[in-house]
Amino acid sequence: MVSNGGGVAVKIDNLTKYYGKFLAVDHLNLEIYDREIFGFLGPNGAGKSTTLLMLTTVLKPSDGTAYIYGVDIRKDPDRVRKMVGIAFQDPKLYWVHTPYETLYWHARVCGYSSQEAKQVVRDVLTQFDMWEARRKRAFELSGGMRKRVEIAKLFIQRPRLAIFDEPTAQIDVSGKHMIWEMIKELRDEGSTIILATNELYEADVLSDRVGIIYKGRIAALGTPQELKDTIPGGDVLELDLDKPIDDDTMEEIHEIREVVEVKRMNQRMRLYLNKVEEVLPRILTSLMERGYRVKRVDMREPTLDDVFLHYTGVKLAREETYA
Repeated sequence: MVSNGGGVAVKIDNLTKYYGKFLAVDHLNLEIYDREIFGFLGPNGAGKSTTLLMLTTVLKPSDGTAYIYGVDIRKDPDRVRKMVGIAFQDPKLYWVHTPYETLYWHARVCGYSSQEAKQVVRDVLTQFDMWEARRKRAFELSGGMRKRVEIAKLFIQRPRLAIFDEPTAQIDVSGKHMIWEMIKELRDEGSTIILATNELYEADVLSDRVGIIYKGRIAALGTPQELKDTIPGGDVLELDLDKPIDDDTMEEIHEIREVVEVKRMNQRMRLYLNKVEEVLPRILTSLMERGYRVKRVDMREPTLDDVFLHYTGVKLAREETYA
């Protein structure tokens, strides 16, 4: 799916941010379409959070700009703020306020009348299974409940551009599925969604398209399936061995015709290859002849984790680096 609404919601044009001499976002160019869920992936320090803070006008770009539904974030930040909402990774709550007080105040700021605010807050708290906890102070809430209150702000505001930063961190499994469905409903009702997440399964099941940012630039862009299809070889084979893998072993494995690419990290080897069922016995024999003991074998189709590793050399889930 490319676009549900047909137009461009966010146009990022040469967007750049320096912190002193450190280049955090490097002349970024990107378009996000109206009413799509755009998965934004990147390891710590890749420029993801800095980009989002510039889009929400919290940070001022060093160079370049972005347009939110045609409005320049640098020239007219007030208009941009009326169209954009963000649920932060770390909940922004006053410790002595209750969920009801927090969301009622947010509703009033968003333009609801007093009576409308009471109704929408009740509706949203009920959706989030938080109505019974509405009078608890923030310091009495669990991390997952505070996270729900932070996310609930966007469902009060229902902005044209809704940014979710790690929306299901600290949320239990049933809560995750509930929030995923609510995000899809928000999109279906007209909002464009930016989903910044390090949970690759979440990005896979929710995103219409995914953008991988690394070292301040877009390293890969496309639908989840398009990105998986770019992985060399149709199968992924991962082997855990009993000792670190030397260069000669890497070279010998790579010379097998069906093996397209080999990566390693200490005692773990990851291969992208064709006809894994046929070639696996040959790989295992080669390793055993070189004195390795295979402790674990995992065969599967490519995932977004493999895509991320392929384009960045980093395994996002645990930020492990393969070579």
